[in-house]
Amino acid sequence: MKNEINIGLLGFGTVGSGVAKILHEHQQDLQYKLGVNVGIKKVLVKDKAKERETVLDREVFTTDIEEIINDPSIDLIIEVMGGTDEAKVAIERSLLASKGVVTANKDVIAESGLDLLQLADEMKCDLFYEASVGGGIPLIRTMEDGLASDRISAMTGIVNGTTNFILTKMKYENMSYEDALAEATALGFAEADPSADVDGLDAARKMVILASLAFSTQVRLDDVFVRGMKEIQDGDMELASGFGYTMKMVGSAAKNEDGIEVAVEPMLFPDSHPLASVNNEYNAVYIYGAAVGETMFYGPGAGSLPTATSVTADVIAACRNLLLGVNGKRLHVPQHERKVKQASEMYSRYFHRIHVKDEVGVLTKLSAIYSDHGASLATVVQHPNQQDAGEGAEAELIFITHRMSRQQHLDIIEELKQTAQVVGVMSHYRVEGE
Repeated sequence: MKNEINIGLLGFGTVGSGVAKILHEHQQDLQYKLGVNVGIKKVLVKDKAKERETVLDREVFTTDIEEIINDPSIDLIIEVMGGTDEAKVAIERSLLASKGVVTANKDVIAESGLDLLQLADEMKCDLFYEASVGGGIPLIRTMEDGLASDRISAMTGIVNGTTNFILTKMKYENMSYEDALAEATALGFAEADPSADVDGLDAARKMVILASLAFSTQVRLDDVFVRGMKEIQDGDMELASGFGYTMKMVGSAAKNEDGIEVAVEPMLFPDSHPLASVNNEYNAVYIYGAAVGETMFYGPGAGSLPTATSVTADVIAACRNLLLGVNGKRLHVPQHERKVKQASEMYSRYFHRIHVKDEVGVLTKLSAIYSDHGASLATVVQHPNQQDAGEGAEAELIFITHRMSRQQHLDIIEELKQTAQVVGVMSHYRVEGE
């Protein structure tokens, strides 16, 4: 029976330092839960000489990963170094050395998760990745264990705190997109290069992880329809509010007998929907199960200690498996064949904001375009002229459609852009949650 568990920590940035802090401050609790001491033996850093505020001794820091991978006394590896290629290699080498791995790396798990999980199975090791999605929200373990007896049919979630913070500022403080992004950057919610967040790639990677797990199939990044938030126009959020909607940048995934669909895009939700009230940097995921019905998981989606809490929870699970001798006992083989829906098989309602020439017959012409594509309109609103009446006058039309396929929506938008009476298609969004 082991009397201690030694950890090798790869990376000592925001999350890594948070993990060290929790393991140190909660040592008595961990010993009570596990019956053994759990400690960090080595930490991989880029610069040993750098000054750090930490309870760890300077001797534990190293710039040589070999000192960790090849140390037989180290039982478990925590990978929080970030990046993709170097981190993936580190995870692979750790597993091949028969060391379990806990990672917070959504990029690696989204791109190579199935291969790494199957390698962990072969090597009889654990690979846990709770912190890769949702920061401090226990989503992965909930789906693996708490909802294991249910069949999840759909999920919709705010899984990126940066974009949610920006939209909150735009809605409640009337900030421009640029000003809201600048504040998010100043507060540390957005990176210096925020493109992964605002273009939807960060959320797409998280949805790949969640959808693969929820539907027990392999979902790839190129299966996800991704539309960022840079196309949000001035006035869109105010207009949406007038119709009783709140805009959120969300990830969605659904599965039925026709296949799966996964998307990341700005969507409109009724103000009464639970996701509409999730603000600032918080995350929330709404899950639909055949037996449990509708459930929502809410909490901080990022930050040193929330994310480190999820990492430490995985550490505890891995340590328990080590002590019981059952690590690496899960079989990570997709239950269902990968079957992804085409755009013609994905249905939703849509909000269209269109600027048109203010002249006789325009509404009839546009209505015919929708009808020709087999779509119908649930709401039609014309806003007052944006210019003085007379030649060159414009009007704004708001259409909210009945359910139609994404392909119908895309075809209609393209035809509207080519229509002489249309000055411009200002914006368009999915409408969900009704």
